[in-house]
Amino acid sequence: MTELAGGTRSWSDAVKPYVQKEPLAAFFLGVSSGFPYAMIGATLTTRLAQDGIDKKAVTAFTLAFLVYNLKWLWAWMVDGVRLPIIGRLGQRVSWLLLTGLLVMAAVANLALVDPTTGLLQTAYAAILVGAAGATFDIVIDAYRIETLKPEQLGVGSGMSQYGWRIGSVAAGALALVLAARIGWHGAYLACAVFALPAMLTGLVLGEPERHREAAARRGMGEVWQSIAGPLVEFFRRRGAVLVLCFILLHKIGDTLANLTFRLLFDDMGYSNDEIAIYDVGIGFWAYLIGIFVGGILYARLGMKRSVLISLVLMCVSNFSFAALAALGKSNWGMAGAIGFENFASGIGGVTVVAYFSALCDLRFTAAQYALISAAASIVGRFLTGTTAGALIERFGYVDFYLLTTALAVPGILLFWLMMRAGLIDASIGTAATADGGKASGSAA
Repeated sequence: MTELAGGTRSWSDAVKPYVQKEPLAAFFLGVSSGFPYAMIGATLTTRLAQDGIDKKAVTAFTLAFLVYNLKWLWAWMVDGVRLPIIGRLGQRVSWLLLTGLLVMAAVANLALVDPTTGLLQTAYAAILVGAAGATFDIVIDAYRIETLKPEQLGVGSGMSQYGWRIGSVAAGALALVLAARIGWHGAYLACAVFALPAMLTGLVLGEPERHREAAARRGMGEVWQSIAGPLVEFFRRRGAVLVLCFILLHKIGDTLANLTFRLLFDDMGYSNDEIAIYDVGIGFWAYLIGIFVGGILYARLGMKRSVLISLVLMCVSNFSFAALAALGKSNWGMAGAIGFENFASGIGGVTVVAYFSALCDLRFTAAQYALISAAASIVGRFLTGTTAGALIERFGYVDFYLLTTALAVPGILLFWLMMRAGLIDASIGTAATADGGKASGSAA
């Protein structure tokens, strides 16, 4: 099998695909995908910290993200359950509309709770946003993968990451600005509109041409097959167990670090305006540049080498926050750490997401990508929610971020070994084939 997006294209050829309708659709899908994450991520962390909630409780709220890691349990429904009435719009479009409305309702519910008087109710509301956002993600990812052609996976992943970043940053920044003026309740209500871009994209483009209907579900046997089928198909591939190990390991350090940045900034004495300028502002542009560079690297170097480079860069980016913590409050230091971390994450957001997208079988796109994306961060999110706050209080920020740097190394080594053994090519699914597996159902 030849390397995906091989390195024979010119630099101009690498830029032109960004303006095609499929990558543009991926961009708008990404906008809506990113905002629920911001609502229960950095934005909620800031809200809780400013309300005087202690660090252990704040980091425990990251357990709400674990709902995203459980989404594979019900992702099969998005592939196999046809919705009444709106189902005539198509399997993917109808689910986009339903889940978009659910996300808007969940965010509105989170807007109405008060952490200072009802911390448990706030936790429940955050979990509801996580559940709705996770289901929204299932549909968005399936729609994106089935809309993009195989040669567009790198560019489409880049555009999706552009959208995700813009959606999460815009929602987070809007929430910070509005919270200072009208309070957190109104800020969260206003951000609910970010669900609309994905819903409108589905209505405008319609059902993806590459969508493959799995067998009809007429009885319990067929329903069980719809649940087990995606897993069975994946684990029949050569090297599937090692691929899954890589998925589980590669993002531990990055996730553990990313979900604690706002605690670091708050303890270092940065104001909301400074966070908005450096974390949101500089980080935003650095991430966009990283995404563009990631798309170029993917097109010029191919999938395997570009993924390996991005893993190394993301590992080094964690070290930059250990340096910032050691340096103390410094606007230049914060700008450098945030800039490099977002640049590296932007590159990884293109290359790694493109690889994960290529792993899918088009018959089980929603279920398989949900499993892959959930597995990619479950360990890091669990460790953050259960140990990050205590580790920071015991060892301090410098040693904590050095630990996150070390935790990124095993994923790098495993991917390199998989490259040497030829397991990367062997693991590719039908989403990366020109015919979508119509003839043989194989990815080779």
